[in-house]
Amino acid sequence: MEVDNRTRLPYLVLGLTCLFGYFFKAHCGIGWIDGIQYTSGCYSDVVPFWGLRGVADGAVPYLQARMEYPVLTGAQIWIEGGIARLIGGAGANPATFLFVVVAVNSGLAFVILWLMQRAGVPRARLYAWSAAPPLILYLGHNWDLAAAALAVAAMLAARRGAAFRAVQFAALGAAAKLFPVLLLPLVGLGALFRRDTAWRDRLLSTALLALTAVLAWGAVNLPVALAAFTNWSEFYAFSGARSGTAASVWELLAAFGVWQAPVPLRNVASFAAFMIGAGAIVLLGWRRHGDRLWLLFTPVLAWFLLTNKVYSPQFDLWLYPLLVLTSYRLWPLAWFALGDVAAHFAEFWWFAGMEGRTPSATMNDIALAAAFRGAAMLWIIVAALRQPAPDWVTPPADSPRHPDRPIPIG
Repeated sequence: MEVDNRTRLPYLVLGLTCLFGYFFKAHCGIGWIDGIQYTSGCYSDVVPFWGLRGVADGAVPYLQARMEYPVLTGAQIWIEGGIARLIGGAGANPATFLFVVVAVNSGLAFVILWLMQRAGVPRARLYAWSAAPPLILYLGHNWDLAAAALAVAAMLAARRGAAFRAVQFAALGAAAKLFPVLLLPLVGLGALFRRDTAWRDRLLSTALLALTAVLAWGAVNLPVALAAFTNWSEFYAFSGARSGTAASVWELLAAFGVWQAPVPLRNVASFAAFMIGAGAIVLLGWRRHGDRLWLLFTPVLAWFLLTNKVYSPQFDLWLYPLLVLTSYRLWPLAWFALGDVAAHFAEFWWFAGMEGRTPSATMNDIALAAAFRGAAMLWIIVAALRQPAPDWVTPPADSPRHPDRPIPIG
């Protein structure tokens, strides 16, 4: 009984965290008065989506309504809207929709915990996820946890050597939010340079992995793209046209007059900075992690966030579960989480200040918070290249969790 209770405890902690996450967003209800969505941090993309994207009317995303998210996220929003109308009836409103979104995201957070526990992730790391501060901040903010769950599933599949399952999960994750696509080349490189395998077999395996990823992503996207290409492509057009967000390095450089550039040039600069840095991370990390390149997904994603022109606050929820899985030590998570909280409130209090509300913040405050969080992320990147994998990733050969004796997931 004691073992069972210890097993259940992370789930109980996660339940409390999800409850706090719900009340953090739901306390300001359906009406935003006196800038409360900014001053208290309760802003949620869910509220405006209820009316602005046809969710309240049951409009089908892409076919009948605009949608600036990839297809799986659009489908999730549509289904959640249907559930909200079902349980709320004629009185369904943004608060009903928010409740449903939080409930689904909570379920996805529990899936991530279950995946971690089943993979043999140590108890301290389970608690690091079940009590994650970003869950409180962002559980009701957006629709990021589906892609995060698929990214975790892909990493754990790669850990046990199931490369084809890993690329399927990663490709489906990219159909929800784009970032899991960063894992695909790492899995492909792992197959291409696999030891003790003939080059012909390596090339064939890598090609089949690429084909598998394309088919998994295409199976979700192609029908929608054929039926409504303009609305389907809005996510990619919108991403290219955006100038940036306040906490991104490019927007901060512009705000302080260091480097101002039109959007096309900023796109090129951010892409070049990412590619150069990601290439360096893979090359430098190859010596230590060459037989498990999937571990480099965490520092590559951290670098992507640092160099991307858009760094919305909830993007930290992408990185946090990967840090739980792959960070050699857990204390950098606390540093990163503290920076996340600071950046979250600095950015929303900046919006509050623009409306003449208090508390307010300035770009100096955003820069300080972003620098604190960015320093944590740079340290995480360096640590990932210099330190070994955490013990749970490579347990002793006689352990039932050894990669040669994998535990299936699903």
